[in-house]
Amino acid sequence: MFKKKFTTRDLVFMALLIALNVILTRYGSLRINFGGVEAVRIGIGALPVILTGVFFGPIAGGIVGGIGDVVGFMMFPMGAYMPHFTLSAFLTGFIPGLLLYQCEKDNLTFPKLILAIGVGQVVTSLLLTPYFQNTLFGIPFAVTIPARLISQAINIPLYSLLIKMIALKWNTIFAHNHS
Repeated sequence: MFKKKFTTRDLVFMALLIALNVILTRYGSLRINFGGVEAVRIGIGALPVILTGVFFGPIAGGIVGGIGDVVGFMMFPMGAYMPHFTLSAFLTGFIPGLLLYQCEKDNLTFPKLILAIGVGQVVTSLLLTPYFQNTLFGIPFAVTIPARLISQAINIPLYSLLIKMIALKWNTIFAHNHS
């Protein structure tokens, strides 16, 4: 069902997207702390992870999300490592990739992207991450959910629009098909 083997070119693109994820997440995000723990992060760090899932498949999206989270933590640790957040990062790329896996790049409609990215962001950003923050650090849902709702109301259409624009240029950017 899923792509079983990645080409060298695929791996290079995935490595670049991991680096972009780390940079955008750590430097291109607004962080809001609560009780000494990051409660909300607003930014576009998830874009490279979602893009990988959509264009290279769910496994690749999950790998880029998971590795990006671990590398980001190793480079910029903030407290103890919690694998719960690596799971969320994995699912950020996996879910949209899974929902759009059979969709041709030239048939990625805006509604399909909104739905797939929206499902992924609701599961990871609005459900799992606040749950983990509450369970692990005692951060109340009332602190994290409102800001996350606002950020995802912006991020989901923004991610969808940017990925749609990239999809329109996919065959021009890449010499061969990455389906």
